[in-house]
Amino acid sequence: MNIYALLVEDDLDLAASLVEYLELEGITCDHAANGEHGLQLAREYKYDVIMLDVMLPKLNGLNLCSKLRRDGLDVPVLMITARDSLDDKIEGFEAGSDDYLVKPFALKELLLRVRALAKRRSSQPRRYVVADLEVDTEQHQATRAGIKLTLSPKEWALLEYMAKMSPNIAPKDEIQRAVWGEILPESNSLKVHMHKLRQKVDKPFPEPLIQTIPGVGFVLRKQQ
Repeated sequence: MNIYALLVEDDLDLAASLVEYLELEGITCDHAANGEHGLQLAREYKYDVIMLDVMLPKLNGLNLCSKLRRDGLDVPVLMITARDSLDDKIEGFEAGSDDYLVKPFALKELLLRVRALAKRRSSQPRRYVVADLEVDTEQHQATRAGIKLTLSPKEWALLEYMAKMSPNIAPKDEIQRAVWGEILPESNSLKVHMHKLRQKVDKPFPEPLIQTIPGVGFVLRKQQ
């Protein structure tokens, strides 16, 4: 299994050691020395795993991770940090990370965690189909009846989350956390973005797929 990883770490000596070790173990690893560069690379390339230090210049790891999730990127994120309190770990998971590794650590443990996250990602479906709607999370592309849908990052994140939940209901509070993170949006933001999404996913087609479940949330499925 070929693994393509990104390490965002401002300690250049540590970063060089980690990249060298991972590449000797067969993992192709890019490096960014600050959060802004890391975000740019994460948006441009399709990584299997991203490793983030928390204390980064320009954009810290928590905010970087939150931005990735708001962009709809579901790449596994491993936080690597010296901050080891329970509150620190909770903060990392709430930002959207999948795993947490405390410095100092054994290189072998890092390798095992990276491989485990990459394996988990490879076993997940990359394409979701609901009636004539296809949502490809690998290509970040959605089509309906063969027509490509042009979506904003928020619209994509909403559609991707509902596609993964389908045919189950996506509760409103879970959608907001998945798309906006722990900083909740303005009260009508979800409603506004869902309306815009419906204009693209449902309005041009004879059968609507996005359904509102009053008092609960939304569901993406064929009408029963």
